[in-house]
Amino acid sequence: MHILFATAEMQPIVSTGGLGAASAGLIAALRRAGHDVDVVLPDYAGSAHAGNALPGRRLGGEERIDLDVPGWVGSARVRVGDHAVAGRVHLLHVPSIERSHPYVDPETGHGWSDNDHRFFGWSCAVAALARRGRPDVVHVNDWHAATVLGHLDEGQRSVLSIHNLAHQGWADAGWEPLLGRRSAPYVKDGAVNALAGAIAIADRVVTVSPSYADEIRTPANGHGLHQELLARGDALVGILNGIDTDDWDPETDPALSANYAVPAASDPGIGAKVDNQRTVGAALGLPSGPGPLIVSVSRLDHQKGIDLLLELARIMPGLPARLALLGSGDHGLEGWARAVADRMPESVAFRHGYDDRFAHQLFGAGDLTVIPSRFEPCGLTQMQAMRYGTLPIVTDVGGLRDTVVDADARPRAATGIVAHGVDPVSLADALHRGVRLWDNRRRRTAAIRRGMSVDWSWETPARRYEQLYESLFVRPAGPA
Repeated sequence: MHILFATAEMQPIVSTGGLGAASAGLIAALRRAGHDVDVVLPDYAGSAHAGNALPGRRLGGEERIDLDVPGWVGSARVRVGDHAVAGRVHLLHVPSIERSHPYVDPETGHGWSDNDHRFFGWSCAVAALARRGRPDVVHVNDWHAATVLGHLDEGQRSVLSIHNLAHQGWADAGWEPLLGRRSAPYVKDGAVNALAGAIAIADRVVTVSPSYADEIRTPANGHGLHQELLARGDALVGILNGIDTDDWDPETDPALSANYAVPAASDPGIGAKVDNQRTVGAALGLPSGPGPLIVSVSRLDHQKGIDLLLELARIMPGLPARLALLGSGDHGLEGWARAVADRMPESVAFRHGYDDRFAHQLFGAGDLTVIPSRFEPCGLTQMQAMRYGTLPIVTDVGGLRDTVVDADARPRAATGIVAHGVDPVSLADALHRGVRLWDNRRRRTAAIRRGMSVDWSWETPARRYEQLYESLFVRPAGPA
């Protein structure tokens, strides 16, 4: 099958979070299954968030295409070539798309004021590329690519993936005439809402976990789009993300001081964790101490509930436990995290930014990880943590609910701890229960073994997407 896959991020070319990792994992799995996937990315031309090959540099065997984009967009060009890790990619340039960060001004922390112009123009050019290549399916991701669907030709089959419903692409109503022949669905509440329009137009709508697909159909979690999502009925499905299990493999991970495998049933724990904790402790200036090492690798914002965790940092000595936090995002939360670490150097450490190698080291060293999200479309860190034998403490939302089994509710299937609510009291209770689980060597080892033994790879999700694509070509049965 020939699939055009439009996304604002793909590791390791450019990535700011889960979208980049999810795009890379699914694309690689679909290609392994024999599908022809044309990946289309914005040509950010040197984004600071690029990985080991900046988008501004040449790709192997690069070909350049000038696109005829009708209307207001102006010139557009595509660089097509082979990336050493990501494979064949199309880097699509339109006016103003190049920036030091895909979405946000790093100096202010606010979105670029012309993000609507940038991504609506890019989406118009993606549609022109689709008309040129005639793929079987056009698969667009999040609001950045949502207006592609308004420009597609009649009969072009399409899929929309929603990685985070909170980001919708609101813009002035004056954009409506410029969003293609099917522009009307993009108008909502007197403005343009890119995601709302794509939800109405796409042949299938996918969220990145089954529970999130259910949650967003409710007023409480639908971010104002629950009615649009309810209207899609069975066309809306949830498919859980996977992770790159070659990259996230504690047996072979070069970032770890000591590698290890799934412990035997009789093991009291993973001895290599102690060696890895020495490395992490030295890097952070965090002394060894009684109790487990709790790690957190997270974007710092309201969704992720990091404020709840920082509020509870004061209880770490009494658990007892130590906390190591890696992340960046909201400037206020960054300052709070620094202040807590400065005030409690024996119990709390904070490293600002995102360092992929250090994230691997944290999961290789951690006994527990805490993910206190207020909502979570899927979440990858709980799967990465379990792969490394680090027991997750999570809230009962979205993909966290779909991947973690609570040790007290279902002891024989346990893989971690699930908080009863998203509030400080519930999270404090979950932290205490997590430390008790870690203290019990038999229960701890059994839960670690279960989590490490789950197939968290992209192979099963990719098969689900294959079935979804194939369903677009099945004609409904006629009357008997």
